Amino acid sequence: MSTLAAPDALAARWARLPEAVRQEIDTFETELHRFLAGQVVDKVFMEFRLRHGTYGQRQPAIQMQRIKIPLGMLDAEKMEVLADCAEEYSDAICHITTRQDIQLHFVSILDTPDLFRRLAEVGITTREACGNTVRNVTACPHTGVCRDETFDVTPYARAMAYFLLRHPDAQSFGRKFKIAFSGCAQHHCGLARMHDIGCIARTREQEGRVERGFEVYVGGGLGAVPHQARLFDAFVPAAELLPHGQAIARVYAALGEKKARARARMKFLVEQMGIEKFRAAVLAERARLPGDPRWTSYLAEAEREIERPLKPGAEIDWRSMPPVDAAWWSDFLAWSRANVRPQSQTGYSIATVFLPLGDITADQLRGLARVSRKYTRGTVRTTVAQNIILRWVSNADLPALYQDLRGLQLALPLADSVADITACPGTDSCKLGIASSRGLAGVLHRQFLDEMRKGNGSGNGLAGPDGAPRGDVSIKISGCYNSCGQHHVANIGFFGSSKRQGQRVAPVFQVIIGGTTENNAESYGLMAGKVAAHKAPDAVRKLMGLYDAEKRPGESFRACMERLGKARINAELAALAEIEAAEPYFHDNRQPWDYVKHVEAGECAGEVVTQAEFLLDSGERLVFEATLALEVRKAPEAAQLAYKAMVSAADGLLSTQGLLLSDKYDTAAEFRTRFHEAGRFFVGVGEYFLKAAGQDLTAVTPERARQLTEEANLFVEEANVVYGRMAGSATK
Repeated sequence: MSTLAAPDALAARWARLPEAVRQEIDTFETELHRFLAGQVVDKVFMEFRLRHGTYGQRQPAIQMQRIKIPLGMLDAEKMEVLADCAEEYSDAICHITTRQDIQLHFVSILDTPDLFRRLAEVGITTREACGNTVRNVTACPHTGVCRDETFDVTPYARAMAYFLLRHPDAQSFGRKFKIAFSGCAQHHCGLARMHDIGCIARTREQEGRVERGFEVYVGGGLGAVPHQARLFDAFVPAAELLPHGQAIARVYAALGEKKARARARMKFLVEQMGIEKFRAAVLAERARLPGDPRWTSYLAEAEREIERPLKPGAEIDWRSMPPVDAAWWSDFLAWSRANVRPQSQTGYSIATVFLPLGDITADQLRGLARVSRKYTRGTVRTTVAQNIILRWVSNADLPALYQDLRGLQLALPLADSVADITACPGTDSCKLGIASSRGLAGVLHRQFLDEMRKGNGSGNGLAGPDGAPRGDVSIKISGCYNSCGQHHVANIGFFGSSKRQGQRVAPVFQVIIGGTTENNAESYGLMAGKVAAHKAPDAVRKLMGLYDAEKRPGESFRACMERLGKARINAELAALAEIEAAEPYFHDNRQPWDYVKHVEAGECAGEVVTQAEFLLDSGERLVFEATLALEVRKAPEAAQLAYKAMVSAADGLLSTQGLLLSDKYDTAAEFRTRFHEAGRFFVGVGEYFLKAAGQDLTAVTPERARQLTEEANLFVEEANVVYGRMAGSATK
C-alpha cells in the first residue's frame, strides 16, 4: 500500500516537475476552478477536460480518467504509480482499454489536478486521451520480437505519438482521430485498417539498399457506421511519415465537418472527397509545409530507446526444477500453450497476462511490477485485446514466472481464446450504454471457467474435448451501437439495444456475424439477428454448435457463416429473440434489478468546440492570471500575461480565417490587416493590442501593468463580441 505525503512535501516535490508540464496542470486547475465559479461555458470546459482525459460517467458528478499510454508501453515505476493512484483516487482497479490506455473509474474531478501531478512525476500524461484530438497511438505489442514482422515499428509509432501530442495542427478537429501501427499485414495485433491513419511496415530496395517505409491507409473507423480504410499510399518512406501525418491532420482540420458530429470523423471526409482528391489535398499540403527539425529529432530519439533482455536466452533445465505435482505440471502446460509464444530471438518468449474484462487490481499491478523487474528490465506492454504482455522472458524462467503469476492470480490460460472477450464499459459507467456489455462478458467468462474445470468439454461448443478454451472464434461486445467494444471485427459480435414488451422494457443484443481482426481487420460483420440479453450466452452456444456441425475441413468460423448465410443464422437464433414474461428477461446480465433504459448525451467526442472558442477562453484565463499577478505585485509578469491574453484572443479570430498556429504567422500584423484596418474590430480597443505588440514588457511600472491588464480584458471582450457576430452570421 502506498502512503500519502504531507501537502507541503507534495507541493515541493511537484515544483520539480518540468516547467511546461507544471504550467499545463496548473492551467487545468485554474480552468476547473473558473468553471466551478461559473466563469467558463459548459461546452468549452467539457471539451477542455476531455482533452485532459477526464470523462463524465453516467453516475452524477463522477468522472472516468483515461490515461494515455503510447503503444501500451509501461515500466515498473509507472505501474507502481498507477496502482497507487487507483487506490487513492479511484476504486483500486486499473482498466486496460482497446487503445492500450489505462482508465480509472469513479474519480472526483476535484482530485484530477493532483492525479495529473502524480502521473507526471513518472512521465505519464493524460493530455489528449479523450476529446476531438489525436487519441492514443497504438501499435502491435509484439513488434520487435515477432517472428512474422517486416521490422520493429516501435520507434516510428513513438515518434508519431509524441510529435502530434499537443501539436497545434491537431487541435481543431471536428471529432477524434486515431492512428495505429502494425509490423505485418496478416495478423490482428495492430488493426491498422480500421483507423483514421493506419501504418503497416513495408520495405523496398533502393539503389542496392533496403529502405523502410509504410503502407498507409486513411479514413477507417468503426462507430455506428463502420468504414474500411482506403489505401493512401503503398509506400511512404519512414523519413516522410511524420510530415505526411501532419499534412493529413491539417487537411482534416481544414476540410472536415465541424457542426454535424455524426459525420465529423475523417472517414466521412475521405468518403465525400474520394481517395484521389483527398490524396491530392494531402500532398499539396505536404508540399507547403515548412521544414520542421522535429520530423527527424523525434524519430532519432525513439530509435535510441531499444528494449533489451535482462537475462541470456536459455531453455528450461528440467533437471534443476523443484519437484512439482501432476496438477501443477498440467496447469503449467495449459498456461504455456495458451499464453506463451516464442519470440524471433532464440531462447526468449512473450508471456501474456490474461485480464478478465481488461481489469487488474492495484495489488496485482504492483505485483506485476515486481515480476517485470525479476524477469525483464521492468517493462510490459498493454494490448488492444485488453491484456498485458511481458517480452524478453528467458525460456528458462517460464516455470518460475508462471508460479509468480499464479501467486498474483494472473495465470489463467485464456489468452487469444474464445474466452479472451473484448468488452466496453457499457452501462457500468458509460452515459451511452444501453445494455451491460461487461455483464454479458462476465457471464460468458464464468461459463468458460466452469467448463475448463470440468476438464472434458461439455459438448456445447464453448470448450474443446480436453476442456481447454477453443481459439478459433472471437467474441467482442459493445454496450451500444458505437462499437467501443469493436463488435464489428469479431467473429461473434454483440451490441446493446432494448425492446419494449407491454409496459416493460427488456435489454437485448444485436448479433453481428462475419467480422475479423485478421489482416489488420480486413472485413466488418453485419447484423444477423437480435437476442434477449438473458439469452445471449445461449446464442454463443448455438452459434458455436452450428459451426461445429456445419464446418468443412479447414473452414474458418467466418467462412462457414458466410456460406450458411444470414437467413439461416437468423432462423437459428429466432427462438432466442423472444421476450418472455419471466423476470430474468427484464434484468440485464449480472444485474438482479429491473432493467431501465437510461441513455444520456455522450462525451465520446465532446462538443464541437472550435479552435477560436478555445483560444478566446484561454484569453479570458490569462487576463484572470494577470489579475492574480497584480495582486502579489508582480508587474512584469502581469503585463506579459495580459499581452499573451490579447495574442490568444487575436489568434482565435485569425483561426476563423483559415490560419493555423503552426503557420507561424505574425499575429499582430495579420490582426491589423484582417480585422483592425478592415473595420471588423472596434478601433480604439484594437489599438491596445497593436500598441502593446511593440513594447518591452519586462520592466514595466505597476501602473502600466494594471493598464495593460484592463486593456487586455477589454480586448478579449471585444474579440468575443466579434466572434459571436461572425458565428451568428455563419449560421443564418
